[in-house]
Amino acid sequence: MRVRVATTILGITASLLAVPACSADTTGSEPTTASSARTGKPASNATLLSSAALKTHLLDENDLGSGYLRKPERPAQHDDVTVVGCPALNKLGGDAAIGGSLSFPRKATASFTYGGSSSEISEELYSGHEDTVSDGISQIFEAMTGCPIYQVVAGGTPIDMASQRLAPPRGLGDEQWSQLLTASAGGQSTVVKQTAVRAGSLLLVLSGSPALVDRHIDKALDKAMARS
Repeated sequence: MRVRVATTILGITASLLAVPACSADTTGSEPTTASSARTGKPASNATLLSSAALKTHLLDENDLGSGYLRKPERPAQHDDVTVVGCPALNKLGGDAAIGGSLSFPRKATASFTYGGSSSEISEELYSGHEDTVSDGISQIFEAMTGCPIYQVVAGGTPIDMASQRLAPPRGLGDEQWSQLLTASAGGQSTVVKQTAVRAGSLLLVLSGSPALVDRHIDKALDKAMARS
């Protein structure tokens, strides 16, 4: 079973021609390894959670505050995807270029728009054995950040991609990853930040407008790790 890691690039580029170009301030960001050293914070959620249980740990409008509107779930897209200029992504397969391919059957997702603008935030929660979750997410982040510039041809549409590895947030969970993705097509660009945190057998991935991801990552992890 294939699941995406955060917002898929296909989902991002679907709105490229309908929204203004976005930009992100990355001042102060430093390259880092795909996963940081263990923080010493106790791991939690050692027991695997079902998809139904994970849904109760997702952020909702009350958690996010005023101005957020939940987006309806969109059916899975199956456009043909070809990667040009990135052997690591080619090795993982085309799906990796639009968000990754991991076999985590226990999952829950939610996406929101903010303030009636083009700003969005998406949350995904997964539950799986610690080694499997850690190895899988590490492999995909390594591949996606290993090629600073490449191209994705999705459904016949060429999309110029740029990836930048960021310093992950410290002190959260057991492992952390972060990257900035820029998708450009039709003269417009969309910038998305993806931050992933593993806490024991639980994996949280938050993506969307960089400022929104930074604002809500702590709150998302607190709710994800809360006891039911």
